[in-house]
Amino acid sequence: MDKDLSPQGIGTQDIDQQHINREGPLSGRIALVAGATRGAGRALAVELGRAGATVHVTGRTTRERASEVGRTTETIEETAELVTAAGGTGIAVPTDHLDPDQVRVLVERIGREQGRLDILVNDLWGGEHLLVGSVFGKKSWETPLADGLRILDLGVRSHVITAALALPLLVRSDAPLHVEVTDGTAVSNRRYRENLYYDLAKNAPIRIAFGLGQELAEYGGTAVAVTPGFLRSEQMLAHFGVTEENWRDAVARDPHFGVAESPYYLARAVAALAADPDRAARWNGRSTSSGELARTYGVRDVDGSRPDALAYFEEVVFGGKAGSPDDYR
Repeated sequence: MDKDLSPQGIGTQDIDQQHINREGPLSGRIALVAGATRGAGRALAVELGRAGATVHVTGRTTRERASEVGRTTETIEETAELVTAAGGTGIAVPTDHLDPDQVRVLVERIGREQGRLDILVNDLWGGEHLLVGSVFGKKSWETPLADGLRILDLGVRSHVITAALALPLLVRSDAPLHVEVTDGTAVSNRRYRENLYYDLAKNAPIRIAFGLGQELAEYGGTAVAVTPGFLRSEQMLAHFGVTEENWRDAVARDPHFGVAESPYYLARAVAALAADPDRAARWNGRSTSSGELARTYGVRDVDGSRPDALAYFEEVVFGGKAGSPDDYR
């Protein structure tokens, strides 16, 4: 745990207190995106802000300290600034979500300053650095136990701690929304995810959303698990040695990357879901994907496409149907 990360250490990033949210469908709403340093979490925070929300963004990488992920190129301060630039109010709060005391301080601060929480996004992970060497291609007993348990900490325990401590504040909202971000839907994850620890980490958020859907129903709330498709995160782009501008160059190395999507695709879809007054009837307790949400809400990715990576993998890669990534964009 990063014990020296203090949730009181960063305020509103010198945001002008006279800043008024751009009028949008989420104006006046209070959100927490747990795990917003990069990737889908960062984009989710920005798009909630673009819709007018006040967004608290958390993570372990700041301009002074990097987490075990080891990337210094993305920080929560920068995420908060992007939220504000998009039209919302971004508030960066350094937090290690495996430390209950830090999460309690975070939630108490939101309650004290905002009075309630309307949207909680659990996008906590940060375990990619463990996958190549310790997980993929290995039986569970070949995975170093410490690495396997760390994966469960990062992908499951952090989610449970955050939900347990933030839900009492969330249910003060007139329409609580709890979003679990994972990799895969209940349907796609019927296939074994190559390694026991990874399989557990990516299926647990789906069950969390299902269970919390039962518990939030009496409050008019919604709990939903969401997944991107083949995500063009900062780490994935770096892995392929490309940028967002020339990402298609990586298709020569991995043809499946042709169906990849930017982090803003899922984020736009979740922002639309958050603004949907009928979201509980549509989504409570369910798991869904960026592709399904995009079809439902008419959302497109930053390049104007509407990729559906999960359908591509289900039908073409695993199902044997003739087709190419371009057929699913």
